Amino acid sequence: MSDSSDEDLGSDWIPYSSRNDWADVVPLEQDDGENPIVAIAYSSKFREVFDYFRAILAKQEKSLRALDLTSDALRLNTSNYTVWQYRREILNELKSDLKKELDYICEVIRENAKNYQVWHHRRVIVEMLNDASQELAVTQMALEADAKNYHAWQHRQWAIQKYDLYENELNFVDRLIADDIRNNSAWNQRFFILKSYGFTTDVIQRELHYTMNRIRVVKNNESAWNYLIGVLRQSDTGELNHFPEVIEFSEELYNAGNRSPFLLSFLIDLYQEQCLRNECAEERDVLARKVYGLCDELAKKHDHIRRKYWGYIADKLKEELNEKKQ
Repeated sequence: MSDSSDEDLGSDWIPYSSRNDWADVVPLEQDDGENPIVAIAYSSKFREVFDYFRAILAKQEKSLRALDLTSDALRLNTSNYTVWQYRREILNELKSDLKKELDYICEVIRENAKNYQVWHHRRVIVEMLNDASQELAVTQMALEADAKNYHAWQHRQWAIQKYDLYENELNFVDRLIADDIRNNSAWNQRFFILKSYGFTTDVIQRELHYTMNRIRVVKNNESAWNYLIGVLRQSDTGELNHFPEVIEFSEELYNAGNRSPFLLSFLIDLYQEQCLRNECAEERDVLARKVYGLCDELAKKHDHIRRKYWGYIADKLKEELNEKKQ
């Protein structure tokens, strides 16, 4: 069902102009104007299908043959919003079996899992049925093909939130992270689920240990470090230095020789936060020197491409400390 492929119609496909049951319809050609800047070279099959689609759309025919015609049009161009919208109008007019429509969409998704219009159509049909019992399975199918499919994740989050399908989602996400510890989409889904429940102190503590254990496995994992920071920000204070075990963990990694840019970036944020909140001038100077040293280390060795950014971070802290002295 790839866009604009005549092969999707099959070798036994019969042109609409040769079908007796379509003899009453006058195809409506596309009007590109007299001198189109870039004329698209449509195939004969593509042109015929959409000429007939424009004709039934113009007279607002909502029939079984019109529904079949939309299927042909969508095989040729799955991204055509107008065809999907008109298909929904036909389904509604004919009071069609929407469960069969869900089966149809499932087959389309197998070949077009990253197509926004397909997922939008499915959402509308699910809402019309008020039945999301298949949505976790369908999105799982899409995610097994591509675990980072944005549209599948978006649809899954919508279904979970609207129809209260949270129950087993953490287990599902945990399996994905176990399969690919760098799967940023899975980490994001974990945060989405827990944010919906609410980050209690116990949940925060559990998630911090969960994340630190996974960082120990792969230390240079941006997804896990981002998740760690996100969880820390959910505490009452929203500060990075609120949990001593995380400070100890990150400093142990550094002292053991780890120089992941994500670890160094985390330490910079941590020490900046401690520095600006500290009332002791001597302790502020010690923390500031740590920040400057880490910024210099990143700029020269571990994140050279963003060296100007790290220079900016160091300069900004100096300005803030100067203002604090005045």
